[in-house]
Amino acid sequence: MATVLIIGAGGVGRVVTHKCVQNADTFKKIVLASRTLSRCEEIKSELADGAIEIEKVDADNVSEVVELIKKVGADILINVALPYQDLTLMDACVEAGIDYLDTANYEHPDEAKFEYKQQWQRDKKFKDAGVMALLGSGFDPGVTNVFCAYAQKHYFDEIHYIDILDCNAGDHGYAFATNFNPEINLREVSANGRYWEEGRWIETKPMQIHISWDYPEIGVKESYLLYHEEMESLVKYIKGLKRIRFFMTFGESYLMHMNVLQNVGMLGIEPIEHKGEKIVPIEFLKTLLPDPASLGARTKGKTNIGVVLQGIKEGVEKKIYIYQVSEHEKCYEEVKSQAVSYTTGVPAMIGAKLMCEKRWQGKGVYNMEQFDPDFFMNELNIQGLPWKIIEL
Repeated sequence: MATVLIIGAGGVGRVVTHKCVQNADTFKKIVLASRTLSRCEEIKSELADGAIEIEKVDADNVSEVVELIKKVGADILINVALPYQDLTLMDACVEAGIDYLDTANYEHPDEAKFEYKQQWQRDKKFKDAGVMALLGSGFDPGVTNVFCAYAQKHYFDEIHYIDILDCNAGDHGYAFATNFNPEINLREVSANGRYWEEGRWIETKPMQIHISWDYPEIGVKESYLLYHEEMESLVKYIKGLKRIRFFMTFGESYLMHMNVLQNVGMLGIEPIEHKGEKIVPIEFLKTLLPDPASLGARTKGKTNIGVVLQGIKEGVEKKIYIYQVSEHEKCYEEVKSQAVSYTTGVPAMIGAKLMCEKRWQGKGVYNMEQFDPDFFMNELNIQGLPWKIIEL
């Protein structure tokens, strides 16, 4: 049994906390911490008395995080704060000598760019400290990586083509809102697309490439090519890969609003002067948009996230589709969060569970597809994210 420190009390932090409480046979002590203590208090009020402890912490301050780790006796830190804070929290874990897990790779605060480079560079520090870091244990990245590893282990000798397909068909009733942190979401979506083919990265204009895909239990949706972080590690670990792409669905209203906001400069990340004050446009926009953590009660519909894989097994071409469907209303009923937070938070808990139970072990920095996928795939079925495989 382990003591887990969860840093971040947004929508995903709520799910992780609820799911850790549901798995108290693994997590003997659960501590939720955030810069905003009121968010922790709200989540605590949803749980049984004594189920969790709460603390206040500045995730940008290494020494403060180390002090908290030692105070609560944490064995593992689950980072569901902002991707900007990945490096700080990783360094705190190295200094304190505990395991680390996150759900999204490092994003540069002053540049619309996210990559694993600086996290991978900490591999030696984690090895020297005798602890482990598990990167990207959300859904995409996370479960999608495990789907690929599972297919590689059980269905293919070589995987040649991978398309990751992410559909959120939920309706929250707002003219415009984002299902996770607006700043992160809008930077990601408005950036140039990229995909990997025949050993090189190919860049595209935002939303330049799109396909129509028939998502099971949802229907046909227009899906747009984006760059997404799991591709960066999958190109390293999937044998025989010739091409990998990532697609996400967007409604016309979302795209219209995003294009207008971008055209008038509201997605800018450089400070501008406004009435004698310096403000960052996208940070100001974030204050105007609905808090993603507040969307759960009003979001209806389903998500479908999966992977289409094509390759060779014993000399024969084959193609399969592994996917998972979640319903917003059922997720809210269980943990007071909509499905986008649920599908990210549950895998974060599962990754930490496998680490604490020593089923996924190592010293250094790892991505999801480097471990035996069978444990994780089994836990998905147990913990509320049942998956299906069909042959195409």
